[in-house]
Parts: sequence; C-alpha cells; structure tokens
Amino acid sequence: MIEDIRPGLARWVTPHPEWKPEEDYLDESYRDVASVLHVAPDALVLVDPLVPDSLWPELDARIEAAGKPVVVLTTIHWHARSRDEVAKRYDAGLGGEVPGVRAFDAGRQDEVALWLEGARTVVLADAVVGDQHGGLRMSPWYKFDAERERTRQALLPLLDLPIEIVLPAHGNAVLEGGSQALEKALKV
Repeated sequence: MIEDIRPGLARWVTPHPEWKPEEDYLDESYRDVASVLHVAPDALVLVDPLVPDSLWPELDARIEAAGKPVVVLTTIHWHARSRDEVAKRYDAGLGGEVPGVRAFDAGRQDEVALWLEGARTVVLADAVVGDQHGGLRMSPWYKFDAERERTRQALLPLLDLPIEIVLPAHGNAVLEGGSQALEKALKV
C-alpha cells in the first residue's frame, strides 16, 4: 500500500526479496526497504522502486492520475530493484536531471542523497538509516571508520537545506523535524 505523506509525496515499504536474517546482524525491521513517489513540477519521480505484483494497480492509478512523464531515480546501484520493469511499463526515463530534485554525493561508491525541493524532503539510500525511536543514525553497515567519516562529511551540506522530512531506504521515516534528526545522526 502506498502511503501519502503530503500532497505529491508518498512512500511504500516492501520486504526485500533477498534479505536473509542470518546474514544481517540488525533487527528484522531493516528487512523492509522503502520506495518513494514524488510529483515534481515536470515529472512523476519514483525513487528506488521495488514493486510487488499486488502494488502495480495502485501505482498504475497514481501515475495515470498525475498525467506527467515518469522518471526513475536510483540512490545507489544495488537499489535498482524494479527499476527496469518500471521504466518499461511507464516508458520512464532512467536517471538524469529533474527540475526540483537535486542529488548530493554521499561520499561512497555511487550513492547519492536526493533533495526534493518542493516537498522539503531528503531521500537517503544506505548512508543514514531510520532508527527504532523515530530518529536517524549513520548506517551500521560501514566496515571502516574512515568510510563512515567520509560519508558524514559528504552529507553535511544537506544541513543547509530547510529539511522537514527524511525518507531513508531502511528503517522508519522522519516526518517532522528532519533537519534536527539528520543533524543528530551526523553528530554535528
């Protein structure tokens, strides 16, 4: 089920098809991964879409109602998920510039954080995850302190934005006080 967060911004969570509890030392709440739907000025943007069969009719209806071209953005290469199927189904563009959406380098591999300007929302891949207390934390998957610090430094420019909402790919979303939650996670 796609959950509306505010007009033009929605999110859904789906169990990751490849998640194995024996391979993940985090609790089961990280099994679910989030996808985002954002109606930007010139396009309907889907971020990291993972679409189970049961969700296609609802997604079809929302895309038809928006009446805009569809663009699929990926925050990191292993979040490709249903990207190609979505692109084919909706004749969607893959990546590229979208007015009202700005990518910030997350300082590791090809990961980016996306700023959805009109929604005052940041969408995160794996650099920062939602915690179980309504906040955010740096990803527990870093293997080296230097990697964590490089990512933390890369994300600091996000704190200059008027963030209200933070939508991480893993864990709970922050639906108010996004700037403060991100600042706390980055321990500035």
